[in-house]
Parts: sequence; C-alpha cells; structure tokens
Amino acid sequence: MNDFDADALKRLVTVTMPFGKHKGTVIADLPGNYLNWFAREGFPPGQIGALLALMHELDHNGLSHLLRPLRGRT
Repeated sequence: MNDFDADALKRLVTVTMPFGKHKGTVIADLPGNYLNWFAREGFPPGQIGALLALMHELDHNGLSHLLRPLRGRT
C-alpha cells in the first residue's frame, strides 16, 4: 500500500478472501504461510492485494495483535 489508509485496518478484520484455498476467511485470519506465499509469488492487483500485503507486513513483524480491538467493531 502506497498511502496508508486507516480504514484498511478495519477492512482486514471484515473483508473475506474472495478466492483460493482460504475463500471466505477474513483477511486477518489467514495463515502466515499463505501470506508468505503471496509475498513470494506476487500479490493480486487491487484492494485485495493491498490488504494481503498489509496483513503480511503485520504478521511478519508480529503486529497482528494490534487488530484485536477492531474485531467486532464494524
């Protein structure tokens, strides 16, 4: 993500994966190895790719816990 969007953090806990092995899983709940795969192979274009890249950064840096306060506040 080039420009940080505060709403992106909220989207991580509300938007679900629209395709693939983890279709229907909330982005914030995707396993680290799946996020790492995208980091190696390339993130898809658009909002989903940007959210996956952001979640990968949070997960990789051990910051996923920062999303806890946002869960359930949609």
